[in-house]
Amino acid sequence: MLRAALTIAKKDIYSELRTKQVLGTMIIFAGLVILVLSFAFDPANNTTKAVIPGAVWIIIVFSGILGLNRSLVSEQRNETMHGLLVAPMDASSIYLGKFMANFSMILIVEIVSIPFLFLLFDFKITGSILYFILVLFVGSFGFIAIGTFLAALASNSKSSEMLLPLLLFPMTSPVLIGVTQATKIILTNMEKLSTALSWMQLVAAYDVIFFVLCFLLIEYVLEV
Repeated sequence: MLRAALTIAKKDIYSELRTKQVLGTMIIFAGLVILVLSFAFDPANNTTKAVIPGAVWIIIVFSGILGLNRSLVSEQRNETMHGLLVAPMDASSIYLGKFMANFSMILIVEIVSIPFLFLLFDFKITGSILYFILVLFVGSFGFIAIGTFLAALASNSKSSEMLLPLLLFPMTSPVLIGVTQATKIILTNMEKLSTALSWMQLVAAYDVIFFVLCFLLIEYVLEV
């Protein structure tokens, strides 16, 4: 199962590195969001630093939706998804491979865009960088795990670009609320680290539950 999933992930990543369509669009979109925020809020004003934790997740969520929309819709062309389903592998391998490819791309976007955001707003982390990386990982994991499943659910719809956000935002709202609160504490006020860890534990439990559910239910979704 893992070997098949890695093959699918490598196929998607290699195809993206060759065309640079989705990843390039995600990075450009993230850059546009940062520029708009820099015009809307004065980077020199210390009070605007309070918007940075929210801005981090705005970038991740909206650029992530662009990648999730394309990850499964692209397989509908030339009956590629049908070919994957009749191949001698579990349907869960398709989900796992798509998840790994989407997760890799959102990590690349974060590596490129978040330092640019901090640099443009002259934001200095007063908390822990390691905890910040951990909360990014936990939040991105849950968002992509649920998003990949819902992208497969919406891919058969003619209006998948509209349907995916409608399904995704309610399902991932606990993750986004938790990681935004944890990010705000970790970046600005380490005295409340225990509260941030509680939020991260809640999000991690939510991630595990929904990742397992998506892994088990993906076969029924793909065969619809």
